[in-house]
Parts: sequence; C-alpha cells; structure tokens
Amino acid sequence: MQRVRGKKAWQTGVIMADSNMLEAKKMIDGMVRKARAAQAVFEAYTQEQVDEVVMAIGWAVFKDENGRFLAELEYRETGMGNVEDKALKNHHRTKGAVYDLVGKRSVGILDVDVEPGVTRIAKPMGVIGALTPCTNATAGTVGNALMICKCRNAVIFAPNPRSKKTSDETIRLIREQLTRVNAPVDLVQGISNPTKEISQELMRQVDCIVATGGQGMVRAAYSSGKPSYGVGVGNAVVIIDETADVADAAEKVKLGKIFDYASSCSSENSVIIHESVYDRFIGELENRGGYLVNAQEKGQLKNAMWEDGALSPKIICKSPEEIAQVAGLASEGAKQAKFFIVPETWFGPEHPFSGEKISVVLAAYRYKDFDDAVKLVNSITTYQGRGHSCGIHSKNEDHILKLANSVRLCRVLVNQTQAYSNSGNYNVGLPFTATLGCGTWGNNSVSENLTYKHMMNITRLARPIENAKIPTDDEIFGEFWEKWGRD
Repeated sequence: MQRVRGKKAWQTGVIMADSNMLEAKKMIDGMVRKARAAQAVFEAYTQEQVDEVVMAIGWAVFKDENGRFLAELEYRETGMGNVEDKALKNHHRTKGAVYDLVGKRSVGILDVDVEPGVTRIAKPMGVIGALTPCTNATAGTVGNALMICKCRNAVIFAPNPRSKKTSDETIRLIREQLTRVNAPVDLVQGISNPTKEISQELMRQVDCIVATGGQGMVRAAYSSGKPSYGVGVGNAVVIIDETADVADAAEKVKLGKIFDYASSCSSENSVIIHESVYDRFIGELENRGGYLVNAQEKGQLKNAMWEDGALSPKIICKSPEEIAQVAGLASEGAKQAKFFIVPETWFGPEHPFSGEKISVVLAAYRYKDFDDAVKLVNSITTYQGRGHSCGIHSKNEDHILKLANSVRLCRVLVNQTQAYSNSGNYNVGLPFTATLGCGTWGNNSVSENLTYKHMMNITRLARPIENAKIPTDDEIFGEFWEKWGRD
C-alpha cells in the first residue's frame, strides 16, 4: 500500500492499493476499522453537534471558490459537461441539501404517537459504502456525505475511476472542515484507485450501500448481500399539451436539455407535443438555439451517437460543437446550435433516439389524442427509464391527473424543468438528493428521492394501550357477510 501524493492517509482519507483481492481486503479492512472507530464517537453526538457537522460538510464545497475549483477539476478530469453549470450545481445543490437537513430530527426521539403508544427513536446504521458516478462526481459525493452523516453514520466512497481525482479533492476538503469542528475525520473516507475488486470488498464489509450510477453498479450493490439503495435509468419524457404556455415550456425544456450538457439523469430526453402547437413549440425551441435536424443529419447523428448499440463516449455530456463535429453536421445552424432536435415517431431498439441520450439531443414526437400521448410516455420509459420520471406542461388538470395516475414512474413534474427539480429545488416539494429511487419499476428498493430518513435505523418503543377495544366479528366481517353470506 502507498499513501496519496506523499500526504499522510489521515489527512487525505484516501488510500491506494493494488487491485488484487488480497490487497483490496487489506485496504478495506483498514478503512472500515477507522470508519467504525470514528462512527462510535459520532454516535454520542447531540442533534446540535450533528447539525454542526452537516454544516461543516456543506461549507467544504460551498466555501469561497471551492465549488468552482471542484467544477474545474471535474471538467478537466472527465471531459464531461461544462465548468459554469458544474459550479452552479455544486453551490445550489449543496446549499439546498444543507437547508433541507439542518433542524430535522435524526438523533434520539423523533416523535411520540400518543394514541397507539409508540415512540420512534433514531439510531445510526453504521458504516455506509457510497458508489458515485463520474457524471456527478462533486455534487454526488457531498450530497451523499450530507445525508449519511446527518444520521451519525460514517461513509466510504468508491468513485468512478474517471472521476477519482475529483472525489479525492472533495473528500479532502470535507475532512478539512471536519477537523475544524473537532469531528472525527474518518467519518468520510474515499478510495483513490477504485477497481472492481476493491468496490466488491467495500460492499462486502459495510453495513449498507448507496449506489448512484450505472445499472452495472446498482446490480452489483443489490447482489452484494447487503442492504442497498440504487437508482434507475433516467429518460425523462415531457408532454406539451394544447393548453401549455408554449414559450415558457420551450424555455424550461431548453434549460433542462443544455444544463451541464445533459449530465443529469433527469435531463429532458423527449418531448411529446400536441399537433396543434407542434410547429409553434419547435419554433420556440429553435429561437432558443435548438437545431432541427433533417433526415440525412438524423442518420449522421445516429451513427455518431451509438457504437455497437452503446452510447459513444465521444458525445456523452459533450458540447454541441463537439457533437456536430463528430457527426459531420456541416451546416451553419448545426455548428451554432445549443442543442439538437430530432423528429421521432416510435420507440425501442430500432429507434434509439427514444432512449436515454446523456447529450444535448432531444427527440420530438407529435400526438393527436392525449390517451396516445400517455401510452407513448409509458412505452418510451418502459424501453428505457422505468420508474424514473416524466413531466407535463399544461393548464388542464384532467390531463395532469390522468398522466400521474397512468404512468409507471415515481415523479411527474408539472410545468417545471426536469433537470432542475427532480432531485429537489426550492420551488418543488421533492427533497434535495443525489440519488433518485425508481421503485420496483426500476429494480430499486425505494420509489422516492433518497434522503437522510433512509439512512437511519428506528427503534419503536411500544407501550400498552389503555382501554384497548377488541373489535367484534360482526364489526369486521358484517358488511362482507351481508353482501356475500357466510358460506
């Protein structure tokens, strides 16, 4: 084993090791041992002390230019997205997550339900292993650290190899602030040279796993034998009905499509537009920098975006200029585009633009009947995006409720930007999170935004109910007997 960049391991919280299983076990043994020692101290903290730690973790990224520094590092390391949007995301999501957490109960008695006589008492889970993606390296790390430590747990991060330096620096800054508030620094640690063997060993030893990233990572977490939280594939589909404020909807779709060059799993991927406003909506998108490709350009784009059925790294989270160059789109409109609009009619493997694109490319569908639009949302997200999310721009409450009642998705956003609000925002009731559960539809264990509430064990203290009433048989079965008899 060797230390990182000549620094002491306790300073960085990051240790390097060979990728064989023996070295992996030896390294993870040491990290988990330190995490358990730190967590044992942390478990005795009061709610006020815990909230101070949460503040310190948030301040590590929000402080001065740290958010921008990490955004620049993440961009240089991964080549994905852009610095301005990453810096904004680092500040906005960190601030929002701290705002959501501070003041909430996560220590001791949470509540007392007097009538049934049950008192709920919060307890930590222990040591959490967190697997983070390269598309959300900084915000994902600090977001998970905040909710995990809010419940007096320790965390060990296993980043994507493509963003390991960003993970190192984010963890270093967090540990720096933990030291400042006299908290155990080993509450937050990270693996500097993540490998499959090391990640498997981490999952084997921790008490719980949070897997935010690709489906391979999520499946590995669920098959580890440990309690796990994972995410599903994003492929947000948005309906634009005939009552929509077309200009407002176009602006919000554009913002979600181009933010950090679509690095978010919530980035708008397809729009389903009523025929009466189709041309006007496409025109509004074009006014905002969208470029509507023709049939030939669609073919060029398809060939550039998918290689052997998989998305090409040459276009994932890349600028529109880079995509145009890779695809050979030579027109001035394509060269100056902020995003690309691809007309589409169907879904599935033969229509890859219907799937998740992780790029500034938007599929556009036309519909006549609202029932058909709802069916199309389900068809597209069944192909890719099970359980994740969809949206609608509408003033028709019947349409809004029909969509929400009909889709097999965990989030339906109304008149909002998907990429801004799915994972929490100040103008939406969904909590800030780095991990979006997609329910059984997406092979996940939760169907909501993962928060601190999922990071605690709860002891239920149950007292006897005074004068408890035992119901009669007739009270329970009377109506059933009356309708169906007793046979």
